[in-house]
Amino acid sequence: MLSLDQAKTIQKQLAEQVVRKDSFEQVNYVIGVDVGFQDNYSISKASAVVLSFPELELLESSIAFLPTEFPYIPGFLSFREVPVIIKALKALSYPLQLIFCDGQGIACHLGVLLDVPTIGVAKSILIGKHDFLTLEKGNCQALTDNKEIIGAALCTRNQVKPLYISLGHRISLNTAVEYVLNCTTKYRLPETTRLADQLSKDF
Repeated sequence: MLSLDQAKTIQKQLAEQVVRKDSFEQVNYVIGVDVGFQDNYSISKASAVVLSFPELELLESSIAFLPTEFPYIPGFLSFREVPVIIKALKALSYPLQLIFCDGQGIACHLGVLLDVPTIGVAKSILIGKHDFLTLEKGNCQALTDNKEIIGAALCTRNQVKPLYISLGHRISLNTAVEYVLNCTTKYRLPETTRLADQLSKDF
């Protein structure tokens, strides 16, 4: 098992490889992933769903399990969750064109490892702050930390609290926001994230 010092070193190396601009071709499939735990967190469970884009029709899904080998440490959740996510993704037959992750740092970690465009979609703020945001669908404010833009607070439904979007890899923040909106229907969460979460719970 990795030590925390080893994880810090790897995380720094991965961060230096993140591509923060659009570097992909036409997207015909979008993928959502989610992770849960069983048996008192000893087993990690990942769900993955493939949707057509822009139709958002569910085409394929997978579930994967692995022993949980890294402890819960805020800021290092990717080391706990990415291995089982990769296992679930490998079970899919569709190409990995754009992946939506539940969370923020996980998207960067996964994107660099697989060299696939990724977006982080979080329900709460890990770090950063944003200006006042009117709760109307499509409204957006930059999420900043120490004056650096690290993401965006985005309203996906009227009068519903925002989601927090971050680029993961090979995509710009503006494009990430556009894809989240284009993958959102009548719910707060984009269909990728919502269906992956639902699959995990149904299982």
